[in-house]
Amino acid sequence: MAQAEYAMDVASSRGRRFVETTHSYRNAYARDRDRVIHSRAFRRLEAKTQVFTTRYSDHFRNRLTHTIEVAQIARTVSDALGLNTDFTEALALVHDIGHPPFGHAGERKLDDLLHPYGDRFDHNLQALRIVEHFEQRYLEFPGLNLTFEVREGIVKHSRDYDPNQFPDLVEYLLDQRPPLESQLIDFVDEIAYNTADLDDGYEAKLLEIDAIREAVPLFAEFMTASTLLIRTAARS
Repeated sequence: MAQAEYAMDVASSRGRRFVETTHSYRNAYARDRDRVIHSRAFRRLEAKTQVFTTRYSDHFRNRLTHTIEVAQIARTVSDALGLNTDFTEALALVHDIGHPPFGHAGERKLDDLLHPYGDRFDHNLQALRIVEHFEQRYLEFPGLNLTFEVREGIVKHSRDYDPNQFPDLVEYLLDQRPPLESQLIDFVDEIAYNTADLDDGYEAKLLEIDAIREAVPLFAEFMTASTLLIRTAARS
């Protein structure tokens, strides 16, 4: 599908902190995507819990497989809407890179431990630190030197920050909404984790089919349709 006029045009990017030569066949957002995939922080997602640990099954999602599912959904939706798919995919792959182990419980605990020192823990801001400082892969600059738009998406894809409370984020235009590709990430993230949590909950034997049918009308609708198809096929 052709890119729509409301999509983020890579030619309009604000660029990188440290100027680099344009790549011969990859645009700037495709390079950002590849840099995230090859980062150490991305690989560490494999050992981080999404919801369920591997104690009872190695089929449960972890933070890495969740991220891959988010990227797949994001790219599909982005393409259907005529958005910039390379930009969307880069944002999807980096969106959880700042999460600590033990899911949101780990994030809350780190935040509690930092409060006495007048600090806080936020996985979006941690992701920004990772891509700007902690990753060390290049001689010419610290971090991954991602484009402004991807860094802005890390900050703004899932919440708003008050510029008075976060003056160090002022460069990310906190009074403005980010590009549509960035806004899309929060929605596809929710699609991915809601469906995956149901699947993993059933795998863990914490949820039963009847309970899921009762709580999720859309699931009940699909189950009814599937049952009718199976019965029709059995009669023919």
